[in-house]
Amino acid sequence: MSRLLALEGRRTYAEAGVSIVAGDEAVTRFAPAAAAATRPEVMGGLGGFAGLFAMPARYRDPVLVASADGVGTKLEVARLVGRFDTVGIDLVAMLVDDLVCAGAEPLFVLDYVAVGVLDPARVAEVVAGVAEGCRLAGAALLGGETAEHGGVMKPDDLDLAGFAVGTVERDERLGAERVRAGDALIGLHSPNLRSNGFTLAREVLLAEPGALERPAYPGSTETLAEVLLAPSVVYARGVLALREGLGPALHAAAHVTGGGIVGNVVRLLPEGLRAAIDLEAFPTPEVFFEIQRRGPVGPEEMVRVFNCGLGMVLALEPSAAEAAVTTLRAAGYPASVVGEVVAGERGVMLR
Repeated sequence: MSRLLALEGRRTYAEAGVSIVAGDEAVTRFAPAAAAATRPEVMGGLGGFAGLFAMPARYRDPVLVASADGVGTKLEVARLVGRFDTVGIDLVAMLVDDLVCAGAEPLFVLDYVAVGVLDPARVAEVVAGVAEGCRLAGAALLGGETAEHGGVMKPDDLDLAGFAVGTVERDERLGAERVRAGDALIGLHSPNLRSNGFTLAREVLLAEPGALERPAYPGSTETLAEVLLAPSVVYARGVLALREGLGPALHAAAHVTGGGIVGNVVRLLPEGLRAAIDLEAFPTPEVFFEIQRRGPVGPEEMVRVFNCGLGMVLALEPSAAEAAVTTLRAAGYPASVVGEVVAGERGVMLR
């Protein structure tokens, strides 16, 4: 008999802080939602060591595009409230809306959930949100990992990260090299904070006990928890629909995430061009003004931390601007012309 099989013992993995039974139960709970977030190119199902995905046959000269991101400290708000149904959508939005800035169609997403103590119902809630985000993006949830870090993370801790892969034709990539002076800037509106700036938002808004249960701001019919946990808009499908309609008239895209309007819009600009953006050309949700008042947080800090109502900015030929706004609105993405590209030192000018 093997020495390994001959040994006797009393200590278990569960006693050390990792429950294999709870892990199996979590997989059983989220498997239907994960399996429903699929595409025809998915080969096999859940449960393998790796996910297999066939390249869509319609691409002539495909380039793979990849991204990695997390949800950040928005998860702390979810933990305090005990609500995890939206953070998975946030994760997918952070991933696929980065991909589409290169013009890429999102193909699949992988998620990674780390917990202190594995609560199968909570993990299933998180993964169901990821699956819903994939559905909104037209991507498959190809696989993932759930890790229980007993003795390292606190029992109630949870972290969520993910990875996405998309593809675009080599000669159809979006990027700064295509942007020209005179290009119109189209803004896709954001109704909330998305998943960025929560470290500052939490410090300002949650300073008083019970703040999450109270109205988000004077006159609000929603609690602060409801406003802060509202899921990010997933813009990818809207941008791809616009790309299909406009073709080469769409030049570049910037996803407004960490770094705010100033730190992200600059990324779609080549040297020698500036983005002139009118802050009155799109609605700024009241929660941003509440953060500004309660801080107080100065205007320069606001626009370099938060999206302030502008979730994505597109640069395109000015003759296509009106059609672009119409197409986006018809697809369910409120949008407006928010500025233009002008000659000057590379940067973002707000007015």
